[in-house]
Amino acid sequence: MKKALVVWGGMELHTPERSANVVRELLEAEGFAVTVTSDYEALGADDIASNDLVVPVITDGVLAPEKMANLVAAIRAGTGLAGFHMGLATSFRSSVPFRYAASVYWVQHPGNIITYTVDVKRGDHPIMADIGSFEHTSEQYYLNYDPAVDVLATTTFSGEFHPWRKDVVMPVVFTTMHDQGRVFYSSLGHTADELVGPVREILRRGLVWAAR
Repeated sequence: MKKALVVWGGMELHTPERSANVVRELLEAEGFAVTVTSDYEALGADDIASNDLVVPVITDGVLAPEKMANLVAAIRAGTGLAGFHMGLATSFRSSVPFRYAASVYWVQHPGNIITYTVDVKRGDHPIMADIGSFEHTSEQYYLNYDPAVDVLATTTFSGEFHPWRKDVVMPVVFTTMHDQGRVFYSSLGHTADELVGPVREILRRGLVWAAR
């Protein structure tokens, strides 16, 4: 049986505990043994590499350098890393090794909650198969991201709120590798209530894809 560790915390606006339990439900339905905790230290435990997948549902946060070294070593050896919205994009912002593994960094959401289009670019990928482009009402994340990522879906900024970013095409869903570890990220899912429909299905598939 595959093992997953889901760690939640940070800004309550992001409903981290509820969102972490959505992740638990998705993974348990796929046959994973799932541990859910608010203890960040679990991510740097000596046995972290025994997990097939780790999912930080964390806004910001701090992990001691030696603990972070354990986590990054586990990812490099094959433990999958997955996140959505604030998870990965804002988690452990002060840690350069984690930023390198996560491959993404949140910088802005112009207009805050708005309706925008998610455009599927890789319908041939198992995460996006049979999912067409769709409208979504939430924060439209403007990201700094690693050019090594494989972009599966994008959004285009209209310029209505920040005219100097008009027509910028931004990844919404991507995958990549960090050495031997698979990495999945979706910017969708501001709160647990948004983890429905195609957003939920993309997350479910991405979690399964990222697991060792």
